[in-house]
Amino acid sequence: MVVEEQAQNLFGYVFQYLKNHEDANDIVQDVFEKLWKNRKKVEVTSAKSWMFRTGHNALINFVKKKNRTDYCGESLPERGKVDHSFETKEIVEKVLRTLPPLQKSIVLLRDLEGYNYKEISEILDVSESQVKVYLFRARKKIQKQLKHLTLFNE
Repeated sequence: MVVEEQAQNLFGYVFQYLKNHEDANDIVQDVFEKLWKNRKKVEVTSAKSWMFRTGHNALINFVKKKNRTDYCGESLPERGKVDHSFETKEIVEKVLRTLPPLQKSIVLLRDLEGYNYKEISEILDVSESQVKVYLFRARKKIQKQLKHLTLFNE
């Protein structure tokens, strides 16, 4: 069943975005509840993309509703005030939080979850060419931010 196959992937995607187990569990449960309510409308062949699109929309709404800047609104430290105790993973997570929500979602789906452009296009309801453009821009921004951080560490 699609739910069993995709539950862990959906949780991983939502958790990578929010960094909070309880909130990620809540959103995944909401997605499953919505899938159950819409089971007669959602075709099995498109259930995976439907679940991820619904999960994506739910987490964006969650962040907006709670107005939690700790999830995606934190900025990088001011120049010269870099905390050198950061681990590489923490730096990458901090840089990811600087991305706009759609770009962050595309990076997470592509680079961390391994989805292809077509699947991401279906999940986020944007064209494949938009996925490629947003991914390129996001990676450039990440590269620029990481370059600035490494300059501080020298």
